[in-house]
Amino acid sequence: MGRKLDPANKVKRGPGRKARKQKGAEAELAKFLDGRIGTTSVIRHIFLLPKNTKYLVMCALRVAKRGLKLADMWRILPLDLKSIYQRIKGNVEVLSDFNNRREEGKDRADYLSLLKEDLCTYYSYNTFLIEKLLEIFPLSELIDFLEANEIQRPITIRTNTLKTRRRDLAQALINRGVNLDPLGKWSKVGLVIFDSPVPIGATPEYLAGHYMLQGASSLLPVMALSPQEGESILDMSAAPGGKTTYMAQLMKNTGLIVANDASAERLKSVVGNIHRLGVTNTIICNYDGRQFPKVMGGFDRVLLDAPCSGTGVISKDPAVKTSKEEIDIKRCAHLQKELILSAIDSLNAESPTGGYLVYCTCSIMVEENEWVLDYALKKRNVKLVPTGLDFGKEGFTRFKHHRFHPSLRLSRRFYPHSHNVDGFFVAKLKKFSNTVPTTTVDENPGDAPSTVEKTKLKAKKQTPSKSDTDNKKTETNGNPAKSITKKSPGPLNKKMKMDGKKPQKFVKKEGAAAQQAEKTGEKKEGNRFEKKEGKKKWKKPMKEKRMGNNKFKKFKKMGQKAARA
Repeated sequence: MGRKLDPANKVKRGPGRKARKQKGAEAELAKFLDGRIGTTSVIRHIFLLPKNTKYLVMCALRVAKRGLKLADMWRILPLDLKSIYQRIKGNVEVLSDFNNRREEGKDRADYLSLLKEDLCTYYSYNTFLIEKLLEIFPLSELIDFLEANEIQRPITIRTNTLKTRRRDLAQALINRGVNLDPLGKWSKVGLVIFDSPVPIGATPEYLAGHYMLQGASSLLPVMALSPQEGESILDMSAAPGGKTTYMAQLMKNTGLIVANDASAERLKSVVGNIHRLGVTNTIICNYDGRQFPKVMGGFDRVLLDAPCSGTGVISKDPAVKTSKEEIDIKRCAHLQKELILSAIDSLNAESPTGGYLVYCTCSIMVEENEWVLDYALKKRNVKLVPTGLDFGKEGFTRFKHHRFHPSLRLSRRFYPHSHNVDGFFVAKLKKFSNTVPTTTVDENPGDAPSTVEKTKLKAKKQTPSKSDTDNKKTETNGNPAKSITKKSPGPLNKKMKMDGKKPQKFVKKEGAAAQQAEKTGEKKEGNRFEKKEGKKKWKKPMKEKRMGNNKFKKFKKMGQKAARA
């Protein structure tokens, strides 16, 4: 019977193969760690935790290699995730009713710091991202969001109505054994795939262009844009072409679509999808979106799916959990501000049917969504309008100490735990004037109005009044021309010096022009700003060219050598 027990004779025949391997691993580990980490009793205690002895030996080797202490070995050993999850739930319950459930001697900061550490450990996020999510979501909703990111979103496809109908496509796929359902009441072309015995991306229907593999959330921006037949549309970031082909089928291959993307490599997928789906009204180009208004403009509608940090699609790309830091969010936000301004400049406000821009990202960060829109509202003549989407949560009008434009509640946020789609943000803007405002706006989001007022007040304080300038003129012992030349801007003085003209003559002309303007009642507003710039830029001209310290030392040494010789 080999190593098995004899049912007739109930006597064990000695240790089996696994037991001998366990004993040998213990002996090997004890021999290696003897005198380095601790006693053999501690080693036996360590071996009782996991069953995989090979993993333990590797852990011990890593500990010894790093020169760590025995206490640090517990960081390498497997953690008890069940106890961590129970602790997370307990902390969330305490923080939801803190006054009644908290322990004596502990404040809210202690509970929050422990909760952050547990969330980072259990869900494998970095500290920065967990802190950001705690600012956006309430605690109970945050756990739901993190749990939803651990589950893959259902596979969805979009019917290409240029070649077939959804009913016919669904029947054809059901005949192939595919288990599917309509996406929802809000979409007339979407289908959800639950199970399929054949690859969805390799069926004859797919190769014939009857459908496109596309996430449910990426249908929303095109529905919000609502392109009409015969219009000219710009898709500023078109790759891989799902939104572009959806717009083409809504326009029934009429009008014109310009599909642009900054990456020539990604445009190859756009070309392939356009040919496969039978789209004929699209031109593909490869330009930097920030410079696109210099290439062409005057579009009826623009779709901007801006590059983002991808914090809404963590279920597709788990690397986002640990790879994103604050500098990445700021870099994306700066690029998005540049792109949204160029997208607005590409629009034609006088279009009879359009003048609309849809801005969307697959991020849930406020810095990449509401802050960017608030900046665009102050830099261009645009306003927010309803998206036309029946579901989704309203955008933020206040976040921490920042206050945004009240119309931002017309934007829509989509979350995986609430709507079973990828995290997404959609907003629709209407351009009402082609002129660009000349007012300067602070780029710090949420603080622009207050900072602009401060700069205006500061400018008023710095610009001298008429009475102050008259007093300064009288203090110069009857020589007003001399005092004015001191206050005049630096570039003017340089020009006069080059031309060889005396500054007094120039000032007399300027004074005569000013007197004539006062008689006619005209005000010269540029003078005070020129004086203000002059104060900043003015530097006294040096009589002789100053020699640098290094050059002086060099000449000094040369002189000393010459004297010695």
